[in-house]
Amino acid sequence: MSAYASLTPPNPSFLSSLSSLIASTPSLHLYSIDLLAGCEYLPLELEECSSSTCEIYPLDEDVSELHPEITSADSSDHAFRLDGWARMDMPNEDYYSIVDYTESYTEYDGGVVWRMIHDKICFQDKYTGADAWRFDFNRVVSGLHTSINCHILEDMEKNPPAGLDFDAELARRLGVSSPGPPSPYVSNLYFSYMLLLTALKKATPRLLADCGSGSIEAPLLPEVLAHPILELEDTDVAPNTLISHAQSAVPALWKARMRTRELMRVMNCVQCGKCRLHGKVAVMGVSTALQILLGNEACGGDPMTLKRVELASLIATIAKFSSAVDFVERKLGGPAAIY
Repeated sequence: MSAYASLTPPNPSFLSSLSSLIASTPSLHLYSIDLLAGCEYLPLELEECSSSTCEIYPLDEDVSELHPEITSADSSDHAFRLDGWARMDMPNEDYYSIVDYTESYTEYDGGVVWRMIHDKICFQDKYTGADAWRFDFNRVVSGLHTSINCHILEDMEKNPPAGLDFDAELARRLGVSSPGPPSPYVSNLYFSYMLLLTALKKATPRLLADCGSGSIEAPLLPEVLAHPILELEDTDVAPNTLISHAQSAVPALWKARMRTRELMRVMNCVQCGKCRLHGKVAVMGVSTALQILLGNEACGGDPMTLKRVELASLIATIAKFSSAVDFVERKLGGPAAIY
């Protein structure tokens, strides 16, 4: 319990610093994504989101003129590894801002996509012994799903839909009940957050080098990277578990990379523009963390090889998880909800 609980005191100030950093740094909140890519996984006619809250529009300004460092970095993104953890859409002239379009409840029902993810992309077999890394992978996907649900719930609470029973929706989406068993969803959220924080620690030299060279115009970045939450030894519990399990099954690790790539591609089945934008950024952030922690052989990846969009997604996704953890702590009492 102490490992999860140690995140509680420093997380609010970390979230505040992260939010300011992302809002003030175009290279951390601008992404070029393909909103027209078709779904390749579900042989049915997906229902499009009819709500105006699903719609997003690219920046009116020419990003190549306003922020040439962003478009220049992204244009070299074609040098990806075919067997890498994942990659973002190839960049085009349309860039979308996650600051202009924040994660929220849009009325879009992505249940069919999530069922496909949990039933097909997650591992379905047993997770004992040398296969324990499969359970870790499933926990990461569950943590991602929980993070998204926290943002939806937070917006629902602020702007309640007609007829909403918020407490029932909270219990359903976060898997909590009173009295009842502990919530694995919340546990998986904290587990994944620890992985992301450790990946950020390992990427710190690269980020500071980029900041100093001017390729990332982010005056607030050193402050974020020096935050006490990144010095907590307890956060090493989750990545050490992941790495230990992965190192016992290196020949099979490609299966996790394959599923992470498919997780990115299945986001094309999401028929809500805002949801697709945030979904792809979050998947890229998680895949970047796994790339840093494991690499291709479970011995770690080189942060110096990361692309602009990978580093930006990692930071943006950490902010998403930090916000979700903050929501859990306020509504459920934090790690106490797990035990």
